[in-house]
Amino acid sequence: MSHGHRHGHGHHHHHPGGGDSSSLPPALDMSVSDEELTPSQLSRRSMLRRTGLLGAGLAAGSVLGGAGQAAAAAPASHGSNSARSGGYLWLAGDHHIHTQYSSDGKYRVIDHVRQANAHGLDWMVITDHGSEEHARIGVEKVNPDIVAARRQIDDTLVFQGLEWNIPAAEHGTVFVHPGKNEVAVLKEFENSFDGAVKKATGNTAANEALAIAGVNFLAEQVRRRKVADVLFLANHPARKGIDSPHEIRAWRDAQPTIAVGMEGAPGHQAAGLPAPQGPGSGRGYYDNSPGADSFPGYPLESYRTWGGFDWMTATVGGLWDSLLAEGKPWWITANSDSHSVYADSAVRGPNSDFKADGRYNDPVYGGGLNLADGDYWPGQYSRTHVGAVDFSYKAVMDGIRAGRVWVDHGGLISGLDAQLRCGGKAVTLGGMLQVRRGSQVDLVVEISLANGPNWAQFLPALARVDVIQGDVTGRVADKDTFITPSTRVVKSFEVNKSTGSVRLTHSLGRVDKPVYVRLRGTDGNRGAVGLRGAAVDPAGPAMDVLGDADPWKDLWFYSNPMWVLPA
Repeated sequence: MSHGHRHGHGHHHHHPGGGDSSSLPPALDMSVSDEELTPSQLSRRSMLRRTGLLGAGLAAGSVLGGAGQAAAAAPASHGSNSARSGGYLWLAGDHHIHTQYSSDGKYRVIDHVRQANAHGLDWMVITDHGSEEHARIGVEKVNPDIVAARRQIDDTLVFQGLEWNIPAAEHGTVFVHPGKNEVAVLKEFENSFDGAVKKATGNTAANEALAIAGVNFLAEQVRRRKVADVLFLANHPARKGIDSPHEIRAWRDAQPTIAVGMEGAPGHQAAGLPAPQGPGSGRGYYDNSPGADSFPGYPLESYRTWGGFDWMTATVGGLWDSLLAEGKPWWITANSDSHSVYADSAVRGPNSDFKADGRYNDPVYGGGLNLADGDYWPGQYSRTHVGAVDFSYKAVMDGIRAGRVWVDHGGLISGLDAQLRCGGKAVTLGGMLQVRRGSQVDLVVEISLANGPNWAQFLPALARVDVIQGDVTGRVADKDTFITPSTRVVKSFEVNKSTGSVRLTHSLGRVDKPVYVRLRGTDGNRGAVGLRGAAVDPAGPAMDVLGDADPWKDLWFYSNPMWVLPA
């Protein structure tokens, strides 16, 4: 396969800092026994253990053992767009896409791959719905189309996955590294653990256990080397209120290298366009009310999007932050969930029999614009940018697992380079900066502004960037916790230019306790006081109005967090 990349879009590279275990403070260096520590060092280590940042299972997903290792990366190479030595390629992608092999889809694999490529994506995942038809024949039938698309368009990486009906919960993306067993592993997983196939959708303890068994099965396939890698991400988690906080924590805790995150922003972003020129629904089709299986603690506002983002992500001090405050890596993404594209003219192929064939016939020209459809093509509106060491399937999966991810809507910005720095050490998104207690730590952010008109034919303008910071307070006693009190917007930068790049710096001061920071930016068109009050979030996203939410008039970007761990 040739990896010469011919897109016109730029790749933005990153310089991670070094730092190995030999430079760790003794309290963090687990090769140093407790007995060798001074009383103050031992006290520090004990405190970190209580927060959950040190202790058993470090390498399996704590912020120290997992994400912190993101600092060590090989030089990247990607055709003429090679990163500088030691840097990352920032590859844009989409992990949630449906084809004619979904009961509510219609497009061919190659249609989506061509569109994704044209809209500047480097990687994508085909995720047809888990169903009896898909489990029986669809997962096999789609594979030759994916393999052919990989050959035809060799500068976009095309993963095979599926949209898992998570037992007792919502949907999720499951995808595997390409290989000879990709179909066999996905087929066995779907037949054994899909909630729709197994009639296990209800909110019961047995169904929740089946979901955990499914995640454990995926990990076992990697351990047995049936597939080189596999990832699971929760899709549109707040849409129906059925992904309870304790379920999300349980997935992550069961297999923290497999269950790594959730959609921070759902697809279906055109669904909020007002009728008759649009579907007149809610962005993401977030237009629901609580149901019998919904978690009763969620407020009514959780069933709506906020600036196009899921309530779990958009609420400063909310559910996402409650996980980060535990020291749990849990990353966010954004994608299209593309089924039926707004203003496209295709219709399903005539004389289709999905139940018998596991697919619809190839789409045909329909003679008019589909203004009631709520989706965009992959890359047309939503993008997930992953810091990869090279242009490969492995590097994309490694980058997602490490949390080197930022997301944007509508091409609001074209690049984000964020680092936490202390002395000669630095980490990027998803990273863990290990410092001595009381060290001065600085956040340095370089943003490449929009580099051309988006699909809606205007040049987006970034108006403001917010720094969100929270204390790491350790494991929660109540697994259904979805707030954390210490997280808030600590700094806002007004951006007064529309082209080129901006450099922002913010001092965290002398850090004497574990903290994390994350970034958010907006075009400034819509805003509201955050759900937890002005002292926490004075100008966050506003709740999207059902039937009147033009996604192009309310653009945001979000980054994944970085931690500081002093000792």
